[in-house]
Amino acid sequence: MSKPVRVRFAPSPTGPLHIGGVRTALFNYLFAKKYNGTFVLRIEDTDQNRYVANAEQYIVDSLNWSNIPFDEGPGKNGSFGPYRQSERKEIYKEYADKLINSGNAYYAFDTTEELDFHRTDHQEKGKTFIYNHHNRLKLKNSLSLSSEEVQKRIDNGDKYVIRFETPTNEILHLNDMIRGEIKIDTNVLDDKILFKSDGMPTYHLANIVDDHLMEISHVIRGEEWLPSMALHVLLYRALGWDTPEFAHLPLILKPTGKGKLSKRDGDKLGFPVFPLAYKNEETEEVSRGYKEDGYLPEAFINMLAFLGWSPGTEQEIFSLEELIQAFDISKVGKSGAKFDVEKTKWFQHQYLINKNDGVLAQLFLEQSKDSLPIGIGIRGNDKANDLDYVTKVVSLIKERATFVSDFWELSNFFFQAPAEYDSKATKKNWKEGTNELMKELIKILSKIESFSSQNIENIVKEWITSKEIGFGKVMQPFRLSLVGALKGPHLFDIASLLGKEEVMNRIETAIKKLV
Repeated sequence: MSKPVRVRFAPSPTGPLHIGGVRTALFNYLFAKKYNGTFVLRIEDTDQNRYVANAEQYIVDSLNWSNIPFDEGPGKNGSFGPYRQSERKEIYKEYADKLINSGNAYYAFDTTEELDFHRTDHQEKGKTFIYNHHNRLKLKNSLSLSSEEVQKRIDNGDKYVIRFETPTNEILHLNDMIRGEIKIDTNVLDDKILFKSDGMPTYHLANIVDDHLMEISHVIRGEEWLPSMALHVLLYRALGWDTPEFAHLPLILKPTGKGKLSKRDGDKLGFPVFPLAYKNEETEEVSRGYKEDGYLPEAFINMLAFLGWSPGTEQEIFSLEELIQAFDISKVGKSGAKFDVEKTKWFQHQYLINKNDGVLAQLFLEQSKDSLPIGIGIRGNDKANDLDYVTKVVSLIKERATFVSDFWELSNFFFQAPAEYDSKATKKNWKEGTNELMKELIKILSKIESFSSQNIENIVKEWITSKEIGFGKVMQPFRLSLVGALKGPHLFDIASLLGKEEVMNRIETAIKKLV
């Protein structure tokens, strides 16, 4: 890169951050870090009517949970602040005035009612009303009115907006890092409002001014801003500034592949579309979040990276550092990326089973503290508070889990002796003669000194072979006694972890209950 890479993520604080926004932040982050650049967070709060008080903190918390923190932004001031547009509003008027003075923008005094009349009139004639070179001289603005009339209206306090005067009869040749060359006929563009009557800039002006003053080198944003690219390039030209490079990311589509992914899709199909749970303070409605649903941030980020980007290899599991090294903006696709709920769970499972057992045990204990009866201990031995024991349990059951919240269902028998036994399994496997076999098994187990999984397995299997009976006649009742059902990890791993005394007690209890 010929100049320092500086990218920005510029969300509006109007509600919870959609995963599409997190993906935009991620791609900006990866691009910046790949080239030792700077990732900037800028809060674009020019639309005060839609401002939500807790949305900015939600955005910051979401980026931090996702492990893609910003380098500069609110609370991390660099040399280019402030980083909230509402705190920069005095800056924008200066540049709006520059555009007026250079003849690239003009005052427009048309009222809402007047513009609505023109739109309706055009619709009735089967046309679309566009405020541009076709009609700007017929409307109420500083191009059609005398300079005296314009000044009089301003002095009288008449409401006005400042519009950009789009050049006519020009073909713009734009370049997008993802989409290549794009040609735009300026005659089809409208004269966008740059400055509103409330003294605040629109997104278009504020965006350009901030990107220039913050020395943003690459603008990586969602596809929805692609139609604005021509205006933004024209604004850079009108202000005499160098244009940054642009890249417009593809949409994240519904699981069906038709239409943009929305909160309604998540509600309907049972998955979150926000990184963190979000409470609407007006309606008190709570929206689900990936964090609260039990997803690991590493899995969430890996999943997002593959929504629209491909490394060009078979590798799918990438650490954040590996993503940084592999990321190539030219390998981002042009077409929308279909969201796949099951693939998201697959990523979660892969990260779960590869995560350190001790870390997972801590998460399990933290989660269990308030919601699960895990702390009751086993026959007076509070093994649930023994991190080493819980870690060993986790190592045996995590392969079958997708979330830490699955652990209790998969492992409760390690902490509680069965209170009841699966009736179908019992009927099929606890038959006449089973009690005698189980009593004999207790005697065999009582003589085992080294109660390791492999040693127990060797001795028990040798005993079964010597009796010349099917392994199922012993193994199934044995598992029923320890677990209460025909489920769980390797039987002898269970027995070894429970310990000799607990195993023998559970078999004795089963004999009494299933006689």
